[in-house]
Amino acid sequence: MSRSFATAPPVGDLLRRYEDTGEPLSCEPVTQGLLNRGYRLATTRGAYFLKHHLDGDREAIARQHRATQRLQQLGVPVAPPVEDAQGDTVAVIGGRCYALHPWVDGRHRDGAHLTTLQSRRLGALLGLVHTCLEQVMEVDRTERREYEYESADPEETFALIDELLGLARRSRPRDPFDTLAEHRLLERRTLLRRHADRRPPPGSAGGWVHGDFHPLNLLYRGAEPAAIVDWDRLGVQPRAEEAVRAAAIFFVQPEGELELTKVRAYARAYRDAAAADAAELAAAVHRVWWERLNDFWILRWRYQLHDRRADPQFPAASALAVWWTREYEAVRDAFTD
Repeated sequence: MSRSFATAPPVGDLLRRYEDTGEPLSCEPVTQGLLNRGYRLATTRGAYFLKHHLDGDREAIARQHRATQRLQQLGVPVAPPVEDAQGDTVAVIGGRCYALHPWVDGRHRDGAHLTTLQSRRLGALLGLVHTCLEQVMEVDRTERREYEYESADPEETFALIDELLGLARRSRPRDPFDTLAEHRLLERRTLLRRHADRRPPPGSAGGWVHGDFHPLNLLYRGAEPAAIVDWDRLGVQPRAEEAVRAAAIFFVQPEGELELTKVRAYARAYRDAAAADAAELAAAVHRVWWERLNDFWILRWRYQLHDRRADPQFPAASALAVWWTREYEAVRDAFTD
């Protein structure tokens, strides 16, 4: 047994709930996240992904599991959980929620590792996810119609910028990240003042979405997607906004520009697969652009939560907001042409 097993979940108690999973050999951490923790569990019968759900909402977790089971039946590449001897997929041990999934051998691929054809397939895949979720989830039409959300208030953002500026300037020992953070905060404040009148009106949710569709939640085997994982944020949101948000993560380059040729191929395939029109995508582009212009989650993690795990993402993410503002029409056209 691996020496890290002592810090792992109660594997023995967990496996006794299942049939034919074998005896544990090792249990190694593979992810550390705010929403869950993951382990590669090797047994005498094979390998599994053991997920510890930190939120502990058994009903919500079970709903996610049922969704992936139904999606698999419709041909969506997912990795539904293993059912225990009682047919349950959520194991509650010591007040904590666990789930056992088949281990999927694969690798993550961002837009730089995708051809234009593969980018098109990625857009079609997300469109398939959205249309299939519409079939497998019981959508509350009343809830969907009434659920509205406000876009970011620039006045609140200005206050946040001032707070983060103070924290960045007082950071010791000061390093190049602090210098870049100060530069981007000042730059963003100027952009927001210039574009404050472009704040989007309140929006309304449109359908069930994965909620966190990005390269680390999609495993490839060779050139083909093997499994979409991590469905913790499954919920009702604007579908087109998830499509735009995902593209802004998949296709951002280190200098903060989007690969618009691949974005265009991706977006065309998504629109076809999800039956979304150009106007819907144009509105989503505007809302996500505004969201990015007001978003400082990486700096909040670093300076307010003292968590630096996201620091490597900051140079490209902060540059993207500036570039996107300058190339607004080109980005919109890439999603709507």
